[in-house]
Amino acid sequence: MEMQESIVEAAGQIWNYLNSNGEVTTKKMQKDLSLDDNMTFMGLGWLSREDKINYQKKGAHTKISLR
Repeated sequence: MEMQESIVEAAGQIWNYLNSNGEVTTKKMQKDLSLDDNMTFMGLGWLSREDKINYQKKGAHTKISLR
């Protein structure tokens, strides 16, 4: 599978997860989806570029949610 296709697939998994679960930490989402660091952050970057997600720093954690 091409890298871009993998990134788009990860972004789709992340979007669906956030749609079902609401605001979560990146670590919880990553664990629940079994994504590695690279795919997690590339997928989040893809969604950020499309202005689909919000980030909120809470203490030592970053929480993400859909816009």
